[in-house]
Amino acid sequence: MRRNAVISCLTIVLVAMLAACSISYKFSGTSIDYTKTKTVSIDKFPIRANYVWSPMESMFYNSLSDAFAQKTKLTVLKRNGDLQLSGEITEYSQTNKSISSDGYSSLVQLKITVNVRFVNNIKHDEDFEQRFSATADYDASQQLATVQEALVQEMIDDIVDQIFNATVANW
Repeated sequence: MRRNAVISCLTIVLVAMLAACSISYKFSGTSIDYTKTKTVSIDKFPIRANYVWSPMESMFYNSLSDAFAQKTKLTVLKRNGDLQLSGEITEYSQTNKSISSDGYSSLVQLKITVNVRFVNNIKHDEDFEQRFSATADYDASQQLATVQEALVQEMIDDIVDQIFNATVANW
């Protein structure tokens, strides 16, 4: 009888402790208060780099818009969103990364840099302007035209992740 009473008391204490504790996980990785923030507007990011590969502008815009549409509950607008993203692609360059024993380039590095202006119309203390960059390497024996689309998409995906984390994930 006494043993049952102890077990009952422990069970009640355990249930009370579990009820008092609450753990919250956000699987989207965002820290958005959807009661206040409902929209995001994303401008086109024009290419302002010395070297221009024109498909990059639409690839970047589509990837950035898709990230916010798929990873958040925000409605993506053309303008006047609660969150606003604008900027420009400021660098698209390639440099020789390593030289082979015959004195020729053996590895080339591509680099994209994007300047981003973020305005949070709900919490202006989170506004910022920042540059985000990504690089990708390819073998110099390959023509840029054959690897360019895949490498640019890889770098854009990296930059979009950086922007997403800086704007709504607050890591």
